[in-house]
Amino acid sequence: MTTAPPPDDLGPIVSSGHLASGAMPALSEFEFALTMTVHAFHRWAVRDMAAAGVPDCSPLDVLVLHNVNHRGKPKRLADICLVLNIEDTHLVNYALKKLERLGLLKGGRKGKEKTVQVTQAGEEACRRYAQIRERLLVKSVLGSGLDPARLSEIAAAMRSLSGQYDQAARAAASL
Repeated sequence: MTTAPPPDDLGPIVSSGHLASGAMPALSEFEFALTMTVHAFHRWAVRDMAAAGVPDCSPLDVLVLHNVNHRGKPKRLADICLVLNIEDTHLVNYALKKLERLGLLKGGRKGKEKTVQVTQAGEEACRRYAQIRERLLVKSVLGSGLDPARLSEIAAAMRSLSGQYDQAARAAASL
């Protein structure tokens, strides 16, 4: 009778073994974890916003609404795209129009530039979202014992890696 090898001997947890066979298997492990995290985060954001009273939002709609609500200042399309690291402005513009139709954002002008800002209803939706997030997500993460300082370190490493992926994407576009 043979026994299964201990979990430590199975190698990195990846979704694409052929990508983990190169010089840095840990990068494939990171990519798989990132994929799982992104999808879980998107699912969470949509469900939280629905629980906050705004159903039928896409993950991008939720991110855009929170970004426009940030600091209570009007935002330009280019600035929203820059902060969210979104290259396709049409996607963000569509989200802005949808959020305006829902009464969560309103358009404005700063000189010749079009701006958007959050409405009272949008601010309320963000407040309810934050309350639900505190009760369901933050409480759970705090209960897991994950050190907030370690979480900040992980976030910094991920922002740094995003620059590596952006640079590699620019290089690949020139091939």
